[in-house]
Amino acid sequence: MGSKEEANRSVRTYFILVGFRVSPELQIFLFLAFLVVYCLVLVGNVGMIAVIQGGFQLHTPVYFFLQDLSFTDLSYTSTIAPKALASFWKQGKSISFAGCAAHFLQFTTYNRLAPICLPLLYPSRMSWSLCVRQVVDSYACGCISSTLQSTMTFSVTFCISQVIEHFYCDAQPLRWTTCSDTSVQEVMSFVLSAVIILPTVLVNLGSFICIGSAILKIHSSEGDKKAVSSCGSHMDIVSLLYGTVAFVYLTPPSSPEYHKVAAMYYTLITPMLNTMIYSLRNKDAKEALRRILEKKMASL
Repeated sequence: MGSKEEANRSVRTYFILVGFRVSPELQIFLFLAFLVVYCLVLVGNVGMIAVIQGGFQLHTPVYFFLQDLSFTDLSYTSTIAPKALASFWKQGKSISFAGCAAHFLQFTTYNRLAPICLPLLYPSRMSWSLCVRQVVDSYACGCISSTLQSTMTFSVTFCISQVIEHFYCDAQPLRWTTCSDTSVQEVMSFVLSAVIILPTVLVNLGSFICIGSAILKIHSSEGDKKAVSSCGSHMDIVSLLYGTVAFVYLTPPSSPEYHKVAAMYYTLITPMLNTMIYSLRNKDAKEALRRILEKKMASL
């Protein structure tokens, strides 16, 4: 007979995603709220990609990156939302071991590694080859990071308890279900997260400094107000995104419920807010949409 530790181990074939531990009434509310937000993300990002593709005046470096941001947000949210909705509809939704691993790999791949840098200087400093290279490099870094994180996360021994205290497969909730020593995995996860988060924060900070310097040179009060409004909105989203991501991945483990709430913000809320800022408040995008609709109506 094996040891007690060995008896508590099992060849894991599936997990249970418990979602939020709330009353049935609140569970329904969360399901409807997530569904509405996900629909807004779908419509907004698909619409933004379609408008940029269809509006030839938007075929510029800045909109190339906005299109990539929309694709990343759409992919990122679509990895999380369907499984989360299923867990809200039926608390304790199962997911296979392979499905959880694939879910985790896809989720970590779509870390936003293509921050929009120096937007006011794109026309003079950005070339198409540099744009493409920056996006390719970003996704290459994302793939390398996700492969390393997935390998580390799923190389441990999982216990009989298969409950994951989350609404999707993530590193920390998965480590809570293991029987192995995960200190090495925790250190490596922290290092990878820091390597991803801190440089992009500095890049965005540098971008905001450049934007602020450019705003100070604007003599038109109307132009100054528009620039401050756009920059302020972007800063709010970046602060929300990196604040919640840093809380989850760069701080000591805390209550699972706090992690779920923070994850909800960076997986669903920020992609929705990105859509609103870069489409509903974007004059060029709205003008391109108007022209596309006029052409469609004229062809009927």
